[in-house]
Amino acid sequence: MPRENMTQKRERAAEIERRLFDCYGEGECSLDHADPFTLTIAVILSAQCTDAAVNKVTPELFARFGTPETMAHADVADIESIIHPLGFFRSKAKNIIACAQTVLADFGGEIPNDIDALQTLPGVGRKTANVVMCQAFRNPQGIAVDTHVFRIAHRLGFATRNDDTPQKTETKLLKIYPQRDWLFINHQWVHFGREFCSARNPKCALCPIADLCPSRAKH
Repeated sequence: MPRENMTQKRERAAEIERRLFDCYGEGECSLDHADPFTLTIAVILSAQCTDAAVNKVTPELFARFGTPETMAHADVADIESIIHPLGFFRSKAKNIIACAQTVLADFGGEIPNDIDALQTLPGVGRKTANVVMCQAFRNPQGIAVDTHVFRIAHRLGFATRNDDTPQKTETKLLKIYPQRDWLFINHQWVHFGREFCSARNPKCALCPIADLCPSRAKH
């Protein structure tokens, strides 16, 4: 694929988004949740493990500790026993209790609809904050760059080898995609990554955007 200027890159990105929207619509969140609080907790728990694994433990977790009030006063041992199958369960248990306590103390028991305020919650980094802003509040302030988004952004040529962190990759994507699309990209690309653009053995021959991907010939 010839070298692109920013206008050409944005035009290619727009066509990619059009096709992925045809395939996945807005995309669905893979984490089971009922409200902004349970979403925030689920995203914190999803670090270093699969969404499917999180969904196996959250029914019991949220049945017992599904509000900031109940989780803030939970015994850490009780939380650990429920989320034990997840990686880093001890630190996650401490974080989600501290998160609930901070929500109560600083935000009146409500998850804040503000990306900077969200990042003051224990266990919440920019990726988690972006997911909550898009999924819970439909107020996109960025793009959540997880392993799928990071991989796909580089394969599509929207990020380079110098963009070696999620933050750098997000910065590139925000310049290419208009804000209205930020709402959808993470969920769409997660589904696309699982179905076609996997880390190993991507299904380029079946890919709906293969003709728009400069990495196709490499796989």
